[in-house]
Amino acid sequence: MRSRFLGIPEVTRTPAVAVVIDVLRAFTVAACAFDGGAEKIVLASSEEEALELKARHPGWLALKDGAPAPGFDAFNSPAMLATHDLSGRTIVQKTTSGTVGALAVADARLLLCASFVVAGATARLLRERGVREVTFVVTGEEGRAEEDRACAEYIGRRVESAEVDAEPYLRRARESRWAAELAQGARRGLPGVHPDDVGLCLEADRFPFAMLAGREGPLMVLRPVPAPPT
Repeated sequence: MRSRFLGIPEVTRTPAVAVVIDVLRAFTVAACAFDGGAEKIVLASSEEEALELKARHPGWLALKDGAPAPGFDAFNSPAMLATHDLSGRTIVQKTTSGTVGALAVADARLLLCASFVVAGATARLLRERGVREVTFVVTGEEGRAEEDRACAEYIGRRVESAEVDAEPYLRRARESRWAAELAQGARRGLPGVHPDDVGLCLEADRFPFAMLAGREGPLMVLRPVPAPPT
């Protein structure tokens, strides 16, 4: 399989197949939400849109990254999200990088969102679909985020072979600038950052599903899809 790696600013045309990577933390949070029973995740283009959607659908739960803001129910933190009852819920997610990256390639024929926790499942789905070329959108740091690039390369290798050691890729992510900043933020007690976040984000192949994004009417919706067996 041929792989291309692009930052969000480098996406100038819609690829046929795209895998959008946000390890720390958007698409780890999304995967944890599905594991907790969430039905679907609506990817919002702005905080204003997220709050408008929640206002029209009072049962929906809105989350964002960064500082707390009125109207939002949860932080973009996998550890903090575990305190919410998500069974059957719809989540509206707006983040600085992950949701922006997904919306940048919204018209791809096959669009997956991924992080380490669903890496193996994502690779198996790509293999089952017979994908020959994939564009990995490395969302962090305009394409330079080491944790996202490492995850993208790991998925690419897993498409070719199930016998790939995740540890070298996880080590790169663990030593990344953003992992260090999140850990420091947790030590400082910054709102929206939990001490367990980095560890939860760096668990390879934790969940057996991939995450498929697509348009549903005017909305961009992310849903879990079972991955083929190994």
